[in-house]
Amino acid sequence: MLGSTHGTLTTNSRHARAVACGRPPGPAVHVHSSGASAPDDAEDLDVSGRPLHSDVPDLDRFFRPEAVALIGASDTEGRPGTGITRQLLAWATRVGARLHPVHPSRPAVFGLPCVPSVAELPEPVDLAVLLVRDPLPVIEELAQVKVKFAVVFASGFAETGAEGAAAQARLTAAARRAGLRLLGPNTNLNAFEEFRDDLEGPAIALITQSGHQGRPLYTLQELGIRLSHWAPTGNEADLESADFLSYFTTRPEVGAIALYAEGLKDGRGFLLAADRAARAKVPVVAVKVGRTETGARTAASHTGKLTGADTVVDAAMRQFGVIRVDGLDELQDTAALLARARPPRAEGVVVYSISGGTGAHVADLATAAGLPMPVLSAEKQAELHQWIPADLGVANPVDNGGHPVGDWRGPKIIDAILADPAVGVLICPITGPFPPMSDKLAQDLVDAAERTDKLVCVVWGSPVGTEDAYRTTLLGSSRVATFRTVGNCLTAVRAYLGHHRFTASYRSPFDDAPRTPSPSMRKASGLLRPGQRLSEHAAKQLLRAYGIRVPREQLVTSAAAAVRAAGLVGYPVVMKASAPQLAHKTELGLVRLGLTSASQVRDTYRELTDIARYEGVELDGVLVCQMVERGVEMVVGVTHDSLFGPTVTVGIGGVLVEVLRDTAVRVPPFGEDQARAMLAELRGHALLDGVRGAPPCDVDALVEVVLRVQRMALELGDQLAELDVNPLMVLPRGQGAVALDALAVCR
Repeated sequence: MLGSTHGTLTTNSRHARAVACGRPPGPAVHVHSSGASAPDDAEDLDVSGRPLHSDVPDLDRFFRPEAVALIGASDTEGRPGTGITRQLLAWATRVGARLHPVHPSRPAVFGLPCVPSVAELPEPVDLAVLLVRDPLPVIEELAQVKVKFAVVFASGFAETGAEGAAAQARLTAAARRAGLRLLGPNTNLNAFEEFRDDLEGPAIALITQSGHQGRPLYTLQELGIRLSHWAPTGNEADLESADFLSYFTTRPEVGAIALYAEGLKDGRGFLLAADRAARAKVPVVAVKVGRTETGARTAASHTGKLTGADTVVDAAMRQFGVIRVDGLDELQDTAALLARARPPRAEGVVVYSISGGTGAHVADLATAAGLPMPVLSAEKQAELHQWIPADLGVANPVDNGGHPVGDWRGPKIIDAILADPAVGVLICPITGPFPPMSDKLAQDLVDAAERTDKLVCVVWGSPVGTEDAYRTTLLGSSRVATFRTVGNCLTAVRAYLGHHRFTASYRSPFDDAPRTPSPSMRKASGLLRPGQRLSEHAAKQLLRAYGIRVPREQLVTSAAAAVRAAGLVGYPVVMKASAPQLAHKTELGLVRLGLTSASQVRDTYRELTDIARYEGVELDGVLVCQMVERGVEMVVGVTHDSLFGPTVTVGIGGVLVEVLRDTAVRVPPFGEDQARAMLAELRGHALLDGVRGAPPCDVDALVEVVLRVQRMALELGDQLAELDVNPLMVLPRGQGAVALDALAVCR
């Protein structure tokens, strides 16, 4: 696997060590009296009163305690606690901690003197490990001796249902009263694993809710990949994934963070932690369970968590640079590459092989994965043809035909490719062992990787994996990234290029989040009706308060008033029945378009009121609206997510919005760059550019509407349950965008 690129760290300066690992030291932090550290401006709140920075728990004494209490210790063979006691003893020795067994009836455990209760511990302890069935009374005892951290292994809490959730709530409350931080319940021993100390280079820090799911990454040590920490968060009654994510981001030895999450305890807290990682340029790779209904249901039964709407989770992670993968094999390969590879010198990817078929296949897959595959220059191709037969393709992929690998030409070809300034990554698939040719190719790639600062990736396709070229040559290299499958290689390379591209231009959206209410908020608050749905007319007034353009319109209650309103609005007009309960007027025949005369307006008024009466709908009037044509119908809206709070959606709108489902979502706050990225994600984005002779749309105006709706979501999030602007007619460039219809539901 890929080795260290930073050398051995010798200084004790956090700033110097961070720079040595190829990233800035990150925001300054200070330690709170609660034991958590946070940025100096951590008290900043946004307009809704939510924090704009994450606290960083001071977990040094958790992972490196000076004294540990083991409550319920045992040395009776066959008892569950005995194996745990044995492992804790070994771990305490490794980290230099003094371990104090606690048991009411044992004088000693494994030769160590026992004390009968927490109150009789011989010294203050940093960490208490609870091997008892009912941890609640012990937590209350720990309050008296001011223990900093406690680990609860016991299960039977929120993962079991309502009764267990209530017991977990009592446990959480007791920990808060005790002033300690709690890991668990329903956790395991992974935090106390033995990590190899003979491996160098930036390490992977691991966070898992299910301990078993972290095993593949733990065994990466056997392939030369260093691990520094493992946080098994369990039910997250107190300490959660976001706490460890924030902490690991500050650790200078951590090159990447790998996360397995079944649910997120607090969406906002997770995003603040991810923001901290993005600022510090620390890559975060995550498997998040819950993409399907089955996965979400299983995850909830295991840890008692909400998984959240997966589309929102996916968008939120992407928004803050968290790299989401699907499988544990992808998690381990991607995290390993990101932890240890230097930043790319260029983004171009070249596939190099000894087989035209292999090269073409991998090049197809790389292109489909979105990797940039530049065509090598004519000069570079001519250079390569010095050593490669003229009838073989070298434009990219590069096919050497096999024979040059066996002699002096092999190293020259590899060096020539890597010397191209457009090339940042070389991928060489070796589909299977064919010594001595494959052995020499592997060695040539390793030697070339030592001579370059560019990324060299090898896919060793043999299903056996015992070959010396793989086990010794490739895995023994500190500079080559070795994979077993092409898919994992391409996933990792795409994440590697994407991470460095993202962090190079990353600006935290929390820096620009509004901190004080706008005049629009004061206007809008008076229009809201708690617990009620607003009529279209009232919803449009809400939009107008935030500077979002709506058509000229009047709400009328008689046919004569409708005719007068049409004259003021200007023909042609649209007429719509208006009532708070009318969410979908078109389906009931309560919308008429293109009315051009007073008689049509008069007759339409009567028709609409008759239909409403027949349907049992009590109208507050009929809207007479300006007719707006010639544009692209979009939808912009606000919904409330159970994990992240208010979210903003934009998509292709109109009557087919639920059929097309072509939308993109973001979690506020976000800036103009993310608003434009939302549009780029839409399958129908080309409609905004103008198709089949239509003029390009006013995308700038659309972006402005999205940002104004976001401001509304931030300021009215606690009062506004839902907002749906559909259609928002985006007019030709320079003419703006008009909200033709709107629905709003108050909380």
